[in-house]
Amino acid sequence: MGRWRWKYITLLLLVSSSVWMNMVGKLSGVTITGPSGPAVGAAAPAVPAIYVFGDSTADVGTNNYVRRCGAKANFPHFGIDYPGSKPTGRFSNGYNSVDFLAQYLGFKESPPPYMYFVTYDKRNFARNVLNGTNFASGGQKKVVPFSEQVRQFGTIRKAYKKILGGVAAQKRLSYSLFLISVGSNDLFEHFILNFTRQSDPKLQQAFINSLLTSYENHLRTLLKLGAKRLGVVSLGPIGCCPILRAKNKIGNGQCFEAVNQYARAFNLGIEALLHKLSSDKSLHMKYTITKSFDMTLSLINNPISSSSGFKNTKSACCGGGGDLNAENACSPKSVVCEDRNSFLFWDQFHPTEAAYKLAAMALYGGGKQHVHPINIGQLAALKF
Repeated sequence: MGRWRWKYITLLLLVSSSVWMNMVGKLSGVTITGPSGPAVGAAAPAVPAIYVFGDSTADVGTNNYVRRCGAKANFPHFGIDYPGSKPTGRFSNGYNSVDFLAQYLGFKESPPPYMYFVTYDKRNFARNVLNGTNFASGGQKKVVPFSEQVRQFGTIRKAYKKILGGVAAQKRLSYSLFLISVGSNDLFEHFILNFTRQSDPKLQQAFINSLLTSYENHLRTLLKLGAKRLGVVSLGPIGCCPILRAKNKIGNGQCFEAVNQYARAFNLGIEALLHKLSSDKSLHMKYTITKSFDMTLSLINNPISSSSGFKNTKSACCGGGGDLNAENACSPKSVVCEDRNSFLFWDQFHPTEAAYKLAAMALYGGGKQHVHPINIGQLAALKF
């Protein structure tokens, strides 16, 4: 990967403020608020626990506890808009979508990293994880891969059984939410290693099939461990992040279409896989999957022109100058944009807090143009 820390965004975004206002009015009577307070109107969280698996778009500080990990966000200007301007390890100028989604579900805050519990509070581990934890780890090398995240959840399943007993543990897990946002790291690594063969359809299909087989194995393991409600974030048009645009000299800063083709193929495979799993009555599971690609691309091509919308959907807010401010990674020496709410991208790869918030709102209360077959709010309330 050289000096590039290949990442991407998996965004869920809407394209008009009127759609947002209409959607907010349909969120089951729950008033959506920002990170300053929990959702109003909920006597208790909509689910007993949230378990998060994924990459840097869902990481709330896991990599802070991973030795020799090069993908960290625990330094300025990350967290510049977080309370106290504190860099927490989130790849954002403030909160990310997991934080907002947890609020919308009635929690005061999103679950802490699993690595925090095992590093600093092993004695109370079993009770600490009853309300959820976050396994997500950003980056590619010397991080926590999806396979290891699933293994870590296995230790939580044992803790559940120890504290609650087998039957009660299974019931609690069946009502809990399992949020999954993975795939972009694998795709980027494959693309770079096979750059000269990027348009080979046979290579693309072989890689996607291999990735989907691995993905299915991990999902089936989670289901065996008690997961029943899956919220899956699909891939967006990953060829459109600032770093890839900046490197696309042939296309004069346009999106890398070859990479986007991989994302489309992967998304189609994931949709088919989830449909297959949900059709297996023995698994007794339900799911929601985002329609990230079309929504994000629509937003990039047609930025919201209102004062509250995005005005820049191509450049990095925090970066090292050059084309699209994306030639170098965000660092304490970087130039940071002033109006961060008007930028879609925070750095070379990741969205701003404003984009994360819209993504969470779409995931929680969006319609069929945003998620399929139901949204997270409906999934949480579903009786089955």
